[in-house]
Amino acid sequence: MKTVLVVACALVDVDDRVLLAQRPAGKSMAGLWEFPGGKVEPGEMPETALVRELHEELGIDVTKACLAPLTFASHVYDDFHLLMPLYICRKWSGIAQPREGQVLRWVRPAGMADYPMPPADVPLVATLRDLL
Repeated sequence: MKTVLVVACALVDVDDRVLLAQRPAGKSMAGLWEFPGGKVEPGEMPETALVRELHEELGIDVTKACLAPLTFASHVYDDFHLLMPLYICRKWSGIAQPREGQVLRWVRPAGMADYPMPPADVPLVATLRDLL
């Protein structure tokens, strides 16, 4: 079974809310809410991929130094194994805006369980809720 490496970020604002993005129509798992991020390209470092993905998806600039590894998800889907490090970030430049047709929402950690998520993201919610 192929392993796919994807990075994700819990962007946390000054009110301790976390940014969730809803997967747009036409993508797999459309309508589910997730932490922003994306696939790591061959030869790319996870932090570099996350900086790139956050700029592409949200139009924000993040430096590697502002990304702190928090936890990870390991989940087997029908046709691949997903390995997803989750970083936390509290400092970035710019205002997060949807650039790929997704809906964005700032959510308090206690309310994250109310948003349907892909199976790999679900266990990450408890870690964030306990931290924040």
